[in-house]
Amino acid sequence: MKTITRWALTLLAGLLLFAAWPVSTLTLLIFIGWIPLLTLTALPIKKTTFFWHIFIAMLIWNTGTTWWIWNSTDVGTIAAITANSLLMCLPWLGYRTFLKKYGKRIGYCALLFFWMSFEYIHLNWQISWPWLSLGNVFSLHPNWVQWYEYTGIGGGTLLIVVTNIFLYECILEIRKPAAERKLTKPLIALTTMVTFVVGYAFYFQNRAVTKATQTLEVVIVQPNINPYSKFTTDSMAAQIERLVALSRQQLNSNTRLLVWPETAMSAGDWQENTRSNPLYQPVFELLTQFPKLSLLSGIEMFVPYGAEKKTNSARSDGRGGYYDAMNAAMMANAVTNPQYYYKSKLVPGVETLPDFLLVLAPLFEQFGGTSGGYGKSATSAVLPTADGGGQIAPIICYESIYGEYVGTYVKKGANLLAIITNDGWWGNTPGHKQHLNMARLRAIETRKWIVRSANTGISAIINNQGEIVDSRPWDTQAAIKYTVPLHPGTTMYVSYGDLIYKAILQLAIISLIWHLWNWMKQRWQKK
Repeated sequence: MKTITRWALTLLAGLLLFAAWPVSTLTLLIFIGWIPLLTLTALPIKKTTFFWHIFIAMLIWNTGTTWWIWNSTDVGTIAAITANSLLMCLPWLGYRTFLKKYGKRIGYCALLFFWMSFEYIHLNWQISWPWLSLGNVFSLHPNWVQWYEYTGIGGGTLLIVVTNIFLYECILEIRKPAAERKLTKPLIALTTMVTFVVGYAFYFQNRAVTKATQTLEVVIVQPNINPYSKFTTDSMAAQIERLVALSRQQLNSNTRLLVWPETAMSAGDWQENTRSNPLYQPVFELLTQFPKLSLLSGIEMFVPYGAEKKTNSARSDGRGGYYDAMNAAMMANAVTNPQYYYKSKLVPGVETLPDFLLVLAPLFEQFGGTSGGYGKSATSAVLPTADGGGQIAPIICYESIYGEYVGTYVKKGANLLAIITNDGWWGNTPGHKQHLNMARLRAIETRKWIVRSANTGISAIINNQGEIVDSRPWDTQAAIKYTVPLHPGTTMYVSYGDLIYKAILQLAIISLIWHLWNWMKQRWQKK
């Protein structure tokens, strides 16, 4: 019976977390998703048994929410889901250790510290995969988390963890005999929650929204090109023709920015040959016909380094020189030379390998069909439109899930976020919908409008409240024209970034040092 109970708790936890995740509308389940795991931790079971139960729960959650990666890579999907599930066990093992040794209060603090530290590290190391950071769960409900302009998703994770712990404690109190129940904690918590909700509603209902200082007419193109065939030379001319034709349907003399998706220009030529490449001549002819227009397009190209191997990702050209392949964004107009930004946040195992796995580079394949990893920019960059009015943040695909990184564009003066992506690798699965909705959180954090060009969809216009004001559906050829407000200034989150995560990481380090000191002191006393 005890075994059945343990497995019931394990399965329930995994299913609750899965059921709460976008694009499910059962978001509120996230506030009870950890209660079965907290119950499981309190049971008198061996550490090894506990680990396997936590791992299975995390595996169910990971598989249920990110199974769609399989459509682009089978072995990679198994590796990614397994590795992520294993990493998620570490905070729970730390929590169990602190709970058994120091009691509930310190144990709960340890769980909060360790989980949020895991999320922050997973945001920033070389095998980063922050897709399942708990704060992302509210992406379907931007009206719930307008306060992300202060905290980012770290505030959401903090709320979720604390709420699960509080509700778990309430359940324990309710299960006690009536004479032993302590209602003080629930009443205080209830008062706090009511105050928060009322204050939240009053503040944001009466909040003065910063007025836009200017506007920009933008055209977004969704060409709907099969990503698995788009890199073949025979089809590239037809792809450019489609992009130009769709653009012409919406362009006029007032349009100042045209946005094409990630790797829309996929000839793979040297960077200095972009203007002279025969395949791209229709592009520059279009810009000549609209002299006030700027084009932001994804482009795949090569950057030469000469005889010096300047980066770990650089590859030999066979003639004593080195170069990097770049997944880049290009800002071009009829007059000046194009400006470039190279994608900085590369997808682990797909576009880049961590340093400790570089020995596997010869076996490595990326989505774009070339072996080896991409080069990258060291930091974000802002690309201005030809008239200088639009200061555009060229956010390439995966980069849009990094709140603090997106904020660095705004710090550098960006007044419009442009996300260019190719989500067609995953097919018509929850993947592209989750990716779209995460962008809504970036709009709230930065209070900037977003124009999103997705190869196969969903392309969209998102306002600075995180609301989708216009979009085009999946698997259609389309173009959107919209006059977008350009809002100046920065938010608290842009200014300070993931401050909550960073503060809690320090507390986690202090907790571990304190625990290590106690362990060493006990060993010395035994000797």
